[in-house]
This record gives sequence, structure tokens and C-alpha cells, in this order.
Amino acid sequence: MVVVGWLVGWWVAVAVVVVVVGVGWVVRRANGWYHEMKLDVGIRQNLPPGDLGWPLIGTMWSFLSAFKSSSPETFIQTCFLDRFGPTGIYKTHMFGNPSIIATTAETCRRILTDDDSFKPGWPASTVNLIGRKSFTSISDEDHRWLRRLTAASINGHEALSVYLEYIEKNVITALDEWSSMGEIEFLTQLRKLTFNIIMHIFLSTESEGVRGALERQYTRLNFGVRAMAINIPGFAYYSAFQARKRLVAILQGVLTKRREEMNKRRVNANKDMMDGLMDAEDENGRRLSDEEIIDILIMYLNAGHESSAHTTMWATLFLLKHPDMYKRAKAEQEEIVKNRLPGQKSLNLREIRHMDYLSKVIDETLRIITISLTVFREPKKNVRINGYTIPKGWKVLVWFRGVHFDPETYEDPKKFDPSRWDGFTPKAGQFLPFGAGSHLCPGNDLAKIEIAVFLHHFLLNYKLARRNPDSPVIYLPHTRPKDNCLGTVKKITNGQDG
Repeated sequence: MVVVGWLVGWWVAVAVVVVVVGVGWVVRRANGWYHEMKLDVGIRQNLPPGDLGWPLIGTMWSFLSAFKSSSPETFIQTCFLDRFGPTGIYKTHMFGNPSIIATTAETCRRILTDDDSFKPGWPASTVNLIGRKSFTSISDEDHRWLRRLTAASINGHEALSVYLEYIEKNVITALDEWSSMGEIEFLTQLRKLTFNIIMHIFLSTESEGVRGALERQYTRLNFGVRAMAINIPGFAYYSAFQARKRLVAILQGVLTKRREEMNKRRVNANKDMMDGLMDAEDENGRRLSDEEIIDILIMYLNAGHESSAHTTMWATLFLLKHPDMYKRAKAEQEEIVKNRLPGQKSLNLREIRHMDYLSKVIDETLRIITISLTVFREPKKNVRINGYTIPKGWKVLVWFRGVHFDPETYEDPKKFDPSRWDGFTPKAGQFLPFGAGSHLCPGNDLAKIEIAVFLHHFLLNYKLARRNPDSPVIYLPHTRPKDNCLGTVKKITNGQDG
């Protein structure tokens, strides 16, 4: 009887395990069945390989787990490459949508540049935070018009020459202040610096109080951009959505005040970006609404300082970690100063264009850090790529990290090596720090100038001593040290690096 009882118990245990495993198998595949059964048979049969993961959450847990570890690349490796091989395109379910993820240069290039087949496809959570009237979701026609309107004010040669003077003045002042402040969060101070610069371009006449209030809300907003859309107190998305509401209120107050002033004097004399948006009129006489202006400003002000600050910090840290590279970059800046005409004290665009090695340092930093790990597109129709079909209505994630860490393009891709750019010009799609195609980031030249100006003055006159050089790295929403690079900025005296 004892033996019989033991056997019965054993078989019951086996049965329970089988049932649990079977139910888990069914539940895990239910998400794929639910979304794929909506498609025509021919499309279902030609979907890329992949896994839509669990109902509701899809593969988000795997994504978040990888990016909260020390090896974010394991997400693509373990979820797709190891299971389905190097097809360069996979089906998945992320940020609340059935999606296709593209990981190779040619596939990403095709998706980013084919405006006839693809449009912006940001998830609803991102659109809710950045704005429905920003570049994340407007029509192609409106996007082209607003891009022309705003890009010339940011990246044109004349505009950059004007901004250069302001950027340099603020960099010099900031570094001097930091050197007397004792211990600081280097990244936090850089964010304040780059935010002041972008604020000058977009809202030049606003008070320090307005700038400070906006900067604080942007910090909260940014932490929710890559979070799951859980609008419940205690979650990052909830905090970010509340920050957006406060940003809208602040910007609406500024906009209302400016409209009142414009009506009084009938001529707008300030001509910063907000003024330009208020004055804008398309060929049909349509003018932008307050909602459109505010959403465009929220988008630009967020993107215009976060990427510059993080890239500047990492370029600084990489150079300090590699003394030979540091010395080479510093020598280049010393040579620029040495070759100046008598009486010239400030940088000009020609000098920045001749910072050959520093430009490679910046590009290598942009490659390794990849501030925007992905952008979202949506097919306007069923699209064939690599022999597979991308269904209309699904989202497409253009995975920049996969491109920038491709060992076939970049040997030993995790190694920081500016010299890899010597004589190397990446093919289309192989280097995407600012995107590509008609949606290329319009502030790319401005961002590079900000970084170059800062590094010029830092290399010549300052050093950074970190308190925690081995501080853990956090990868969401952007790659940064957990302590925000806590340390002291020290002024170099007597031409020495000590």
C-alpha cells in the first residue's frame, strides 16, 4: 500500500507539472495567436520569426530585465538571435503593440528612408508624453513644413555662428562655477548647462524662474519616456504624465503672455523659436494653434538637452579613462589656440570643423552610448522586407543599438576606439546617432557643436575627479552612472594636468 500510495502521489505530481507547463505554453502563445489570427493567411505565413511573448506585457519584461542588468545587449541576443538566428528582423510585442524589430543596418536604413511605406509610429504612451501635435505623430506634409521652419533656425550656418558665441560664454562660466562648488553631480550640471542653451534658442527672454521650473519637470518627464504605460501613482509613467501637465501649463502661460505683448505692439521683435512658431504661416495661410506650438516646444526642449548632456559626459569620461586619447585630444585643442590670428579669443565654426580627432571622439561616443536606443515607425501598408511581411498597423522598432554594436561593421564593438574612424566612412544605415531620412534629428549639428565647445575648454583648463569611478551604469532612460557622475571639477594650473 505504501508503494501504491507513493506511485499515485508521484503520478499526481507529474500530472500537475504537465498541466502547469501546458497551461503556461498555451498562455504564452495566446498573445501571438490573438494578434496573428487577425491577419490574412498569406501575411501570417510570411511574418518574421520571433515571439510575441505573454499577453499584455509581451516581451517587455525581458527588455526591462536586460536593460536593468549590466548587459543590455542580452535582450536581442537571447530573445531573438540565439532562438531564431541572424535574420535581422523579428516579430515581438513591446510597448503595448505587436511589433517588428529591425536590428541590421540595411533593414534599418530601408525603414527610415522609405516614406512611401512608413510613417512615425511612436506608441501611445510616448505620444501622450511628448505631444500629439509634435513630430511624433503629425502628417508628412505638416512634418516637412515644420521641419523646414525649425531646422533652419537651429542648424543653419548663420544661426550656428550666433549660437556659438552664447554656447562658449555659458560653457566658460559653468566650468568656472563648477570648479568652485566642491563635489557636484557632473551629469546634472551638464543637463542644466545644455538646457540653458536650448532655452536660449527657443525661449530667449524667459526668466530664470521659468527656466528652472521647466528643467525640473523635464527631468521627471524623461524618466517615463521608456517606461511601461502604467498611469498609477508610484510608477514612472504616472510621474512623467503629471510633469507633462505642468510643462503644458508653464508654456501656455508664456505663450499667452507673448500673444498679449504682440497684440500691444503689433510687431514681434524677439524672434526666438517660440516667436517663429507664433508667426509661422503655411502657403494656405494656416497658422499654428497653441497646442501645436506647445507640443513642438516640449519635444525640442527635451531632445535638445538630454542627448547633448549625456554624450558630453561620456566623451569626457572616455577620454579621462584613456590617457593616450586624452593627450591627443588635448594637443589638438592646444594647436587650435596656437594657430589663432592675433586678437582672436573665441572659437569659430572653422576651428570646430578642423577638430578632426575630437570629432572622432564624439562619433565614437555617440556610437557606443546610442542615446536613442530605438525609434518607432508604422507601415502604411503591408511591406515586404528581407523576404518577410511587415503587417500594416503593427509597430516597427528600428534598433539602433543592434546597428552600432554589429561586429561585422565595428570590430570589437564595445571597445571605445576613436581611431576606428580613421579612413572609415560608414555605409548608409551603419551609423544612426541622429536617425536618418526625412526624420533625421534637425538639431544634430547644434548638438555636436555644444559637445565640441565644452570638450575644447575642459581639455585645455580642467580635470574631473570622480568619487565613484566604478559606479554602476544605468541604461534607462539613457545610459548614465548611477551616481550621475559625482565628483569635483578642478582647474588646471600652470599648464599642468595635475
